Amino acid sequence: MRTDEKDWLDADGNPIDEDHRGLVYDIRTLIDRRRALGIFSGVALTSLLTACGVTGDEDASATPSSSGAASTSPSATPAASATADASGPVDEVPDETAGPYPADGSNGVDVLDDSGIVRNDIRSSFGSSSTSAEGVPLTIALTVRDAATGAALAGRGVYLWHCDRDGNYSLYSRGIENENYLRGVQETDANGTVTFTSIYPACYSGRWPHIHFEVYEDVATAVATGPIVKTSQIALPAETNDAVYATSGYEQSVRNASQVSLSSDMVFGDDGGIHQIATMAGSASEGYTASLAIGV
Repeated sequence: MRTDEKDWLDADGNPIDEDHRGLVYDIRTLIDRRRALGIFSGVALTSLLTACGVTGDEDASATPSSSGAASTSPSATPAASATADASGPVDEVPDETAGPYPADGSNGVDVLDDSGIVRNDIRSSFGSSSTSAEGVPLTIALTVRDAATGAALAGRGVYLWHCDRDGNYSLYSRGIENENYLRGVQETDANGTVTFTSIYPACYSGRWPHIHFEVYEDVATAVATGPIVKTSQIALPAETNDAVYATSGYEQSVRNASQVSLSSDMVFGDDGGIHQIATMAGSASEGYTASLAIGV
């Protein structure tokens, strides 16, 4: 289900191109939080809002910071960074926008109450379709920990989703409204870890390559679209992006990735994604594992 078309008009009443709607939505969602944190400069944000057709009282003032480092560890043990040093307080992962395509009931369609959403392998659609998303294999390992104590949080529900190789989101983007691939729910194990089998997402215009997730108290709460404990995003490292986007099928991501950086990204730019950059293991030819420990 798509949002009302009236929500996608610029200041002059002209339609905003569909490829840029996700960026506009994210900007609108983040402005209040960024205003409170004092992150964007008034001039930079005003220019960005104007370019995206967002005007009026939705501007804000703040100060940008430099980007964080993005590193790849091909020889690392998969999920090592997510499970290591699981004692003592940890930094809480920043709250981020879910974007315009969450399919959690907050923006039209709700996939969370569909039979089949609880699964490890999210590459294929489930239900009436079995279409598979093509791309470089990616295993995503998230470990959920209590930010105050560092303790692993077992039994939590994690809903994860991201775009496909073309930069499109199932259930929303034109032509794949009836697909639900690259979305799934898992329960954290005794170590607080969930693992999803997926494909490497594209870099689409205006955003650094990323993966969305929501943490719930448990799986039952997630599939009932209950209260969300944490909504945030995973940032994928530049080195891995470059390797993946050099492979067949990701050609359009090369140009898009060249036009954005962690420091300029409207989600990760406030701190360079320091608490959200995944640690990578693997290769573009064999596939990657992205690991991240998240404090909630």
